[in-house]
Amino acid sequence: MTTARPAAPDTTDTPALVPLHCLRHAEPGPPRLAALPTGTPVWVVTRHADARQVLTDPRLDRASLYAPGAPAVSLTPNLLDDPQALLNLDGEEHRRLRRTVQRAFTPRAIARWRPWVASVVDGLLDELEKAGSPADVIAGFSRPLPVAVISRLMGLDGLDLQRLGHWSDHALSAGAYTTEEIATAMREFGEFGGRLVAERRADPGDDLVSSLVEAADRTEGVTPQQLVSLVCGLVVAGHETTMTSLGNAIVHVLSEGRDGWPRIAESEEQAAAAAEQLLRALPLGDREALPGLLRRAVEDVEIGGVLIPAGSVVAADGAAANHDPAVYPEDIPLFEPLGTPSLTFGAGPHHCLGAWLARMELELALHRLAVRFPTLRLTGPLEAVEWRRGLLTRSPLRLEVAW
Repeated sequence: MTTARPAAPDTTDTPALVPLHCLRHAEPGPPRLAALPTGTPVWVVTRHADARQVLTDPRLDRASLYAPGAPAVSLTPNLLDDPQALLNLDGEEHRRLRRTVQRAFTPRAIARWRPWVASVVDGLLDELEKAGSPADVIAGFSRPLPVAVISRLMGLDGLDLQRLGHWSDHALSAGAYTTEEIATAMREFGEFGGRLVAERRADPGDDLVSSLVEAADRTEGVTPQQLVSLVCGLVVAGHETTMTSLGNAIVHVLSEGRDGWPRIAESEEQAAAAAEQLLRALPLGDREALPGLLRRAVEDVEIGGVLIPAGSVVAADGAAANHDPAVYPEDIPLFEPLGTPSLTFGAGPHHCLGAWLARMELELALHRLAVRFPTLRLTGPLEAVEWRRGLLTRSPLRLEVAW
C-alpha cells in the first residue's frame, strides 16, 4: 500500500524546528495564567499530579468549552471543536456514546489483531527493502502502516488515501489552512462519514463501522450526527497519532537513542518497553499549537494550591507532566518500566480509546524494523529533517534512511 506524499508547507522565513525529543518543557510548578493563541486566558498545569486531576475531576469538563458564550479556544475550527464529538461530551451522554465503541478497543480485542498487524508491518518492510537503500522511511513505512491498519479495521479498503490525508490535515489544522478551507474539507469528510454509515446500515459487514452502527441503533439517544462524528474521529485518530508517534520515535532512536537499536531488535517485550518510554517522552506536537489538553471549570476548583475560578479554561500540559522530575527521573533509561502511567493518552473518562492499538502498532513497527535493518541510520543531520507544520501534531514530512 502506498500513500501520496502531502505537499510540503511554505517554510519561507520560518525558523528551523528541532526534533520533538529536543524540546524544552515547562518547569513543573503551580498552575500559571497564560493565554491561548485566541487571546483567551488559560491556566496551564504542568505537574503530573495536577495534570491528572484536571483530566479526572468532574468539575472540569469538555462540553462547557463549547457552550454558548464560551471564550474562543481555537483560531480556526478543527475536528476537536465539534460539540457532537465524543471528546466534547460529558456525563451520561459521553458514557452512552463511548459504550458503542469501547468494546472493540479492549486489550483482549486488540490482541486478536496482533498477528494481522504484524503481517502488515512485514509487508511494508518487504516493499521498503525491495525499493533499496536509501529510502524515505516516512513514505514507505510510518505513514502507510497506521492507514492500512485503520482501513482494514473499519472496512475502508479502496479508500482514496490522498483524500484521507487531505481531510486529516484539515481536521487537525492549527493555522495551516483558512477557516473556509477547513469548513469545506470537514463538510466533505462529514458527507463521506454519512455515506459510510448508510452503506453499513444497508449492508453490514465484519468491520468496526458496522459494529458501531449496530450498537448505536440499539442504544437510545445516539444521534445520527454523533455517529457520523464518531466514525470520522476514529478514521483520523486511528492513523494520525500513530503516524506521528512512530515517525518521531524513529527520529529519536536513530539519533540520540541509537545505542538502544540492537536491544529493540532482541524481542517484542524489549520493544514494548521502549515504546512505552517513547510515548511518554515524545509529545505529539509543539506547545505553541496547543498548550495541553483543554478543560473548563464548571465551578471553583483548587488545583495544586491555586484556586481556579468557575468558567476558567485550563490546559493540562501532558508533555511537561510526563517529564515531571518528581515522577520520572531526568535520565530514565529507554527500557525502564514506567512506575507511574504517563498522561500521553490522557486519563479519566476521556482516556484515549485507541491507546492499546497505538501501543501495539508502535512496538511491532519498531521491533520488526530493527530486526530487518540492524544497520539502519539517518542519511543526514537532524537539522535537515523536514517537518509537517501548521497542525496540532508534528512529525517528519520525510526522513531519508540507509542500511
